[in-house]
Amino acid sequence: MQVFDERVCELGEGPLWHPLQQRWYWFDILNSRLLAKGELGQFAWQFDEMVSAAGWVDVENLLIASETQLLLFNTRTAAKRHLVALEADNPVTRSNDGRADPWGGFWIGTMGKQAEAGAGAIYRYYKGQLSKLFSNITISNAICFRHDKSCAYFTDTSTQKIMQQPLDSEGWPLGDASVWVDLSGTEFHPDGAVVDADNHLWNAQWGASRVARYTPDGVFEKSTSVGATQASCPAFGGADLDQLLVTTAAVNTGAEDPLAGQTFLAASPLVGHAEYQVQL
Repeated sequence: MQVFDERVCELGEGPLWHPLQQRWYWFDILNSRLLAKGELGQFAWQFDEMVSAAGWVDVENLLIASETQLLLFNTRTAAKRHLVALEADNPVTRSNDGRADPWGGFWIGTMGKQAEAGAGAIYRYYKGQLSKLFSNITISNAICFRHDKSCAYFTDTSTQKIMQQPLDSEGWPLGDASVWVDLSGTEFHPDGAVVDADNHLWNAQWGASRVARYTPDGVFEKSTSVGATQASCPAFGGADLDQLLVTTAAVNTGAEDPLAGQTFLAASPLVGHAEYQVQL
């Protein structure tokens, strides 16, 4: 992978390709910034609290998860509109990983600001309501969806297990989640993930300088090297959805990791799937 953007993120996360704007977005969580880059150049917006994940709503607006709320953000005017509170009464937690689902809902995970054990949860925002799906989560990550609408994936990074959750016809959990990929006892810690057009899952693995591809059966197929140790989240984009972008983090790194926190891009021989539009 090559460096796509040299701006250093203390904790890069939440990459998103906006198909109408033809522009990449991602977050620097710890510095409360939204970053973007496209044909018109680089962009950055400063927030007054941490922001971590987004879904696209229309040609101008993103749904953004912050540490206390979900909000509607206009990328042209920078106007913000509150949608719903997100653990606003809990100063321990913030938002982390999130992604739109095939029904136009938005799943968002929370976690302790110091990764306090079990402090986080995973929610779904759908038709104007925020519902808690899972609790007792330490580090919420890898939220993504099979494109046949059969299941969602997620992880609590601290467990080193990627879970598979069956879904009903409206995108709600159906029965219990099961372990889909078990990395416990290995050096690999699952972080953000995305599903490609062939329903293979690409998982950024924190501390391992890589993104790993798994078949729909949860079998490791191959990995792509990333030029920084702490790969945090992948996303597919570009006009033909044949680019793979990966965010990384500079937090707790040193001189031995000179590209830490930069954002990487590679042309992929495989095609991604367009990010789903959030329906408010």
